[in-house]
Amino acid sequence: MKHFAYFALILSAAPLWGQTDPKLDSILGRLDQMEQSNRQLLEEIRSLRAELEQYRKTRAPESPPVEERVAVQEQQTAELAQTKVEASQKMPVSLTGMLLFNAFHNGPHGGSSEDPVVAGTASSPRSAGASLRQTVLGLTFHGPDLPWGGKASGSLFMDFFAGSQQPDNHLLHVRVATLDLNWKNTTVTVGQDKPMISPREPDSLAQVGVSPLTAAGNLWDWQPQVRVEQRFAWGESAGFRAQAGVYQTSEQDSYVPGSYVRTLEALRPGYQGRLEYWHAWGSRRLELAPGFHLSTTHVAGTSVDSRVASIDWLVAPLSKIQFTGEWFQGQDVAVLGGLRQGFRILGPGHALPVHSAGGWSQLAFFATSRLTFHVYGGQQRDRASDLYTGSIRRNFVYAGNLIYRLAPNVLASVEASQTRTTYLNIGNRLNNHYDLALAYLF
Repeated sequence: MKHFAYFALILSAAPLWGQTDPKLDSILGRLDQMEQSNRQLLEEIRSLRAELEQYRKTRAPESPPVEERVAVQEQQTAELAQTKVEASQKMPVSLTGMLLFNAFHNGPHGGSSEDPVVAGTASSPRSAGASLRQTVLGLTFHGPDLPWGGKASGSLFMDFFAGSQQPDNHLLHVRVATLDLNWKNTTVTVGQDKPMISPREPDSLAQVGVSPLTAAGNLWDWQPQVRVEQRFAWGESAGFRAQAGVYQTSEQDSYVPGSYVRTLEALRPGYQGRLEYWHAWGSRRLELAPGFHLSTTHVAGTSVDSRVASIDWLVAPLSKIQFTGEWFQGQDVAVLGGLRQGFRILGPGHALPVHSAGGWSQLAFFATSRLTFHVYGGQQRDRASDLYTGSIRRNFVYAGNLIYRLAPNVLASVEASQTRTTYLNIGNRLNNHYDLALAYLF
């Protein structure tokens, strides 16, 4: 009976198994989801452990200890202290310049000069050689703040062209040196530079000790001066620059007969002005600037006026083409670096200025970012009636070069030029000059 009762109880509960409880189904579903999530987490953990183990086997060596890194840093600091340029006033100073090697060849009228500016009257043996005399050393600096929002800056450039071409006689001398006091629209400059009326010059690595086209249209003489510049803007694409200053002339550059040498006043003040208009259109640019020079030479107990009018320009009609140059006309231009015949002395108290006209121009073609071609030429022509017999009536030079950038700071150049000099009552003389240059900029 007892077993029969158990059997009856089971049969009575059997119909309930076929029924579904919604709450129970929900619980079972959530359990299944949790189990699947757990399996995914376990797989991800195993994968991460495998990647970590692989990284430990292939990772870079550990960084050196702190003591070792400090020692390396101290060594690098010591090396920097040995090579840096430091100013006593703790202002930033930069070393710059150009190590320049020239190999050259001159024709029979080149004389003894490395790069003659005129063709000599007498024939001489052809000359060839090499030189590092035109190497340029420079310092640029940026000084403190000035009152009213200004800044001070400056530069000093020197070369070894003051001595002779003999070994161990390459004397260091100052080329250009300027101290600039700059404000937003005004700059005051003191120093040594080209004449204000002749700021441009051709591009050449053959003639660096003196400016290219010296005595052939380029008034270049580096002399002490003071100048003031005021800038006026017409928007962002046009404007004016007005410049005025006092320039110290070099009277010794003029030829003086022996009996009158002691009568020459060696240095004189000159007054100069220049007004530049500029306009830019993208990569195209125009700059045009008239100028003037006024001074007086004292010699032979009299005065000779130096009067020069000039105009210089830059025209860049395309990004790859640039046309630059200068033209001047006046009298007694020797004091600015022209031909050495500024005046003619007729007797005590009587001297005549030599009237001159000249100029130069250059066409530059920027073929690639590395290669540039330059073709340039210039001349100075003096009035024959003002000259001594045998003086230079006309000096004309034309040249062409290519400059190739072997590296960002390494330049190679090949240049050929011809000088044609006409002497009064003597005739023409020609000299060909060839130059191969290699420059390292620093």
